[in-house]
Amino acid sequence: MSSLQELFLDELKDMYDAEKRISKALPKLAKAATSVELQEAFNQHLEETLGQIEKLEQVFSSIGEKPKGKTCKATVGLIEEADEILSDNKGEPTINAALISAGQKVEHYEIASYGTLREWANLLGNEEAADLLGQILEEEEAANEKLNDIAESSANEEALGGDEEEGEESGDAEDVKSKRMVGEGTGSRRGALTKGKRK
Repeated sequence: MSSLQELFLDELKDMYDAEKRISKALPKLAKAATSVELQEAFNQHLEETLGQIEKLEQVFSSIGEKPKGKTCKATVGLIEEADEILSDNKGEPTINAALISAGQKVEHYEIASYGTLREWANLLGNEEAADLLGQILEEEEAANEKLNDIAESSANEEALGGDEEEGEESGDAEDVKSKRMVGEGTGSRRGALTKGKRK
């Protein structure tokens, strides 16, 4: 690429593809969440994402280009990881914290990308594009903050509860083991004492 304009268009295509992929992934994350608040957050962001796709189409129009995506490898990888996280934590107390982690990774990528695109639009003197990209950036930042709030208010504590349960189970198992060992020791001693008396 020999110009900032070409670089801007290339990144725009990347994010157009990214948002379309994310719009397909969000319903799965919402369905997997066991927290109503988290489900609502994912569904709300789905609506925002659909609106962002429209905003990106307006950005394409502002530079005289037709909307066209370019495979966003970063988003492909992030969604694949989200699927793996969902599978590994399904039915566990860690599920909501894990889903938030996956969601925030995507948000951070989008925040970085839209921050860059907005700056480039400003440098290129495209105020319309800069304004639209700024709106998307604000929505991504708000979505990330919402996920962070849910993590701090409930999801992380739920995940920590799983560790406490494992600790209790481990403690119970140790108690049983200790009692068995004491019983075995007592039995052996009794046997020795009995033998001694018989003599």
